[in-house]
Amino acid sequence: MANLMTMANRGLYNGETAKMIAKRKGIDPDKEDILDYMGSNELAANLFRITQTDEVLKNKNINNEDEACFTHHAVGQAVRQTIKKIGGTMPEKLPTPEKSIKELEKEELMKIETK
Repeated sequence: MANLMTMANRGLYNGETAKMIAKRKGIDPDKEDILDYMGSNELAANLFRITQTDEVLKNKNINNEDEACFTHHAVGQAVRQTIKKIGGTMPEKLPTPEKSIKELEKEELMKIETK
């Protein structure tokens, strides 16, 4: 599974692995999830990549790891090219939120509890 995600990230993030993305975002990949430090555009690009990869894997009946890795990478690259084609911002150029979604959720919970 890790190899599949590496290939997916490399496709969408112009060669970056999850550890490279985490380092760029200034987070510890062993303690925090990079998805928790993404804004809506970056999350949407990743969700689109995930859903479309799933569709391709199902439609082409791909069930061996090498082909699956290739597919994850190819779909990631296709999503990246689509973003570029429409004039969007590349995922690695999008700002990293100052707080993770978990931090924001915790703050909101505390607000609710103090009311």
